[in-house]
Amino acid sequence: MSRAYLLLSATADPPPAVGSTSQPAASIAAIVAEEPITPIQEAPSADPRKVALGEKLFFDPRLSHDGGTSCNSCHDVRRNGASRNIHDGPIGGAGFPFNTPTVFNAAGNFRLGWQGGFRTLQAQAVASIDSPRVMRSSPQEAAAKLAADPELARQFHAIYGRDPDPDDLIDALATFERSLVTPGSRFDRWLMGDTGALGAEELAGYQLFKSVGCISCHQGANVGGNLFQRHGIFHPLASPDPPILRVPSLRNVATTAPYFHDGSAPTLETAVRRMAYAQLDSSLTDQQVGEIVAFLRTLTGDYRGRPVGEGP
Repeated sequence: MSRAYLLLSATADPPPAVGSTSQPAASIAAIVAEEPITPIQEAPSADPRKVALGEKLFFDPRLSHDGGTSCNSCHDVRRNGASRNIHDGPIGGAGFPFNTPTVFNAAGNFRLGWQGGFRTLQAQAVASIDSPRVMRSSPQEAAAKLAADPELARQFHAIYGRDPDPDDLIDALATFERSLVTPGSRFDRWLMGDTGALGAEELAGYQLFKSVGCISCHQGANVGGNLFQRHGIFHPLASPDPPILRVPSLRNVATTAPYFHDGSAPTLETAVRRMAYAQLDSSLTDQQVGEIVAFLRTLTGDYRGRPVGEGP
């Protein structure tokens, strides 16, 4: 997306008032095409047996060497796909160097991890299981443990035609993680023509989000997650290392405090104010911060019929 297009979008008026029932689909599509943010899509179709198996593995602590940590220990899909901790870490171990990013909509990021070191969900899963700071195990060790479970062995045989295998274990995990998308946010409904989905403060916040320049890094279906950026461009932002990070997605951002790679911003208001100053050299007023935060809260989507963050 060109910078010229972004600058034009930053000052554009909101989409015309379109009724969700009266506006032709083609007209709605044209309006959406003019916005730098696009609606998130439903999860891709997948073998439901693989999704169910992957979910079971996601919650299984046997993937870790000591049986004390599951994927869900840090990426709690019953809540926000991450945690409320500044730094997560295995029980009795050292904390991880970065704040845990959410697993929701991770499949829509062009790279994974704060430093963008992984191109696929499979590579990320292998690295987490192998890591001496995370699972401290290996896919081979985990598969051997699972093979001793008759019910899991039966499920692997039914799906993959063989006993639990390292590659199949990782494939099932990645299949489940690709299902963790959160469509249905109020902002997406507004994009698709439901003019009653957003209030005046939220619309003002979206216009500020564009005009101040936040949109230059946070756009597309994932509202970010599609480029690298240096932080602290005008003023220090957070821990200086590493200086270049993958821009995070802002989907469900209102549910994922604390913020930044070091978890140093405890609230969304703090994060917005500090980001504008450090990255855009802009000192926002309290009203402007409130309006942008109001817009960001409309990016919370649904997972299994509930808004993200409103777990059982």
